[in-house]
Amino acid sequence: MIPTIFALATAPGRAGVAVVRVSGPASGDALAALTGKPLPAPRMATLVRLRVPKTGEALDDALVLRFTAPRSFTGEDVVELHLHGGRAVVAGVVEALSALPGLRVAEPGEFTRRAFENGKLDLTEAEAVADLVDAETSAQRRQALRQMEGALGKLYDGWRERLTRSLAHIEADIDFPDEDLPSGVSDAARPVLDTLAAEIDAHLDDRGRGERLREGLHIAIIGAPNAGKSSLLNALARREAAIVSARAGTTRDVIEVHLDLGGYPVVLADTAGLREAAADEVEEEGIRRALDRAARADVKVAVFDATALPALDPATIALLDKDTVVVLNKTDVVDAVVPTVGGWEAVAVSARTGAGLHELERRLTAFTADRLAGNGAPALTRARHRSALKECRDALRRALTAPLPELMAEDVRLASRALGRITGRVDVEDLLDVIFRDFCIGK
Repeated sequence: MIPTIFALATAPGRAGVAVVRVSGPASGDALAALTGKPLPAPRMATLVRLRVPKTGEALDDALVLRFTAPRSFTGEDVVELHLHGGRAVVAGVVEALSALPGLRVAEPGEFTRRAFENGKLDLTEAEAVADLVDAETSAQRRQALRQMEGALGKLYDGWRERLTRSLAHIEADIDFPDEDLPSGVSDAARPVLDTLAAEIDAHLDDRGRGERLREGLHIAIIGAPNAGKSSLLNALARREAAIVSARAGTTRDVIEVHLDLGGYPVVLADTAGLREAAADEVEEEGIRRALDRAARADVKVAVFDATALPALDPATIALLDKDTVVVLNKTDVVDAVVPTVGGWEAVAVSARTGAGLHELERRLTAFTADRLAGNGAPALTRARHRSALKECRDALRRALTAPLPELMAEDVRLASRALGRITGRVDVEDLLDVIFRDFCIGK
């Protein structure tokens, strides 16, 4: 018999309201045991007194909701207990549920896994549940909602349906060679496969937009020692995230701060000062890490000291490119501010007074939006999507050059199978643990 599971569906800790979800065939019996009353009507919020079944001790006055299969999140009978969010209240209800026969605590992601297994979600929609819970910016929320509504799954299912129709034409040539079929039945599939391969190529050629939107665009602050990089990080973060000191080489490791820029997620990194002669091996390692982070960053913020002009540190100049925002810092202590640095347009700021920070944030937001804003099409959001799509595309390219219909059909089947793995239509068992093991209990 399928066990009935339960877990806290809201964040742990003290809160105004906490929700405990129960899912499975014994969820109705569990509610009856806690209330000692007949079950309320489905989808009708009801205020009840919850009690320990064995002793009758009062636990809480709770709002309860009951959902009958299959019209629930998991597709099973589900009960939600909306409790007062005190730790003692939640602990008492969880303990009472644990004592009931046939109930156990849900494993991480088990509610979402049951929803998938009962056909309420495909794998892309299940992944979007986790993304929506983890969303910290409006852009992340919009992407997760769109995927949870099925935009990505519908796109891939549509491609797979086109492959299925094409495969039917190819196999007709193979299975019925002597029948009175129109000539070139399998050849009619070639334009479809070619168009689909081109569409997948365009879908893949997105500079990792969906993955970056989930994880945050990486911005590295680089520059010479004492250029004011750490002060700039603190000013943008609006908190003391990095230690600021007049001593050169204070920053030895990469310090990260997560920001919301215009609704887009950003990981802003302060790095060690760049100079040719490091004071010791620790600073030398810090410089190595700074150069590595600069190489991997989506955008660089190159900081120059206005008080050091016209001298320019060559290590920073060497890293300037089209993905760099040049910043001239400490402009509050110089008489005149130059518009360019080393031939690059510069944003004049003072991390100490805040002057120019609004313009710098505007520039960074424009960079971020350019890399993360979409064109209206759903974005692939995970490495496994990208891997499967590349496998599908490669199989289609092989199919288009296959010398025999049998070989062509096999490659089309492989392409269809690769698409099916993304949504969970095929080869799903080996994916389930990977997809759900990182979900939080209660999702």
